[in-house]
Amino acid sequence: MSGLSHLDPAGRARMVDVTDKAVTDRTAVAEGTLTCAAETVERAVAGETPKGAVVSTAELAGVMAAKRTAELIPLCHPLPLTRVAVTVTPAPDLPGFRIRAEVRTRGQTGVEMEALTAVSVAGLTLFDMLKAIDRTMLIGAIRVTAKSGGRSGAWGGDRDEGAAT
Repeated sequence: MSGLSHLDPAGRARMVDVTDKAVTDRTAVAEGTLTCAAETVERAVAGETPKGAVVSTAELAGVMAAKRTAELIPLCHPLPLTRVAVTVTPAPDLPGFRIRAEVRTRGQTGVEMEALTAVSVAGLTLFDMLKAIDRTMLIGAIRVTAKSGGRSGAWGGDRDEGAAT
């Protein structure tokens, strides 16, 4: 196999060669949720949990994780990220939290994996920090909701009715 494949001609795993790809501005947005008891959301928002500021800690953990994605995901390219923003928002309707990450770079490959990693680790951090008060938590619905840059162009957000922003 040749071109953009994780398999070499002998079928062995390899990092995709992006040498000939154009350098472009690339953005990816990923979202996910952590569902939990309503009381857990209330206590986290009020700062009344045994482990302190769980929301800001989870957001920071997500940023840090995005920067280390290539160390966590096999065959993922190390990228110079130009922006990583992670937001954890209380969602009483779940009940739980909505987690969103937006990641940007100027490079030859996209940042979808970095955005997904940021959301995943932010959710895991919430879980870790809240598990002493809630054993019903569920991390889920993690997906890329928008991307731009590269050959496949832009989709999601305002560009695609089927994707959330």
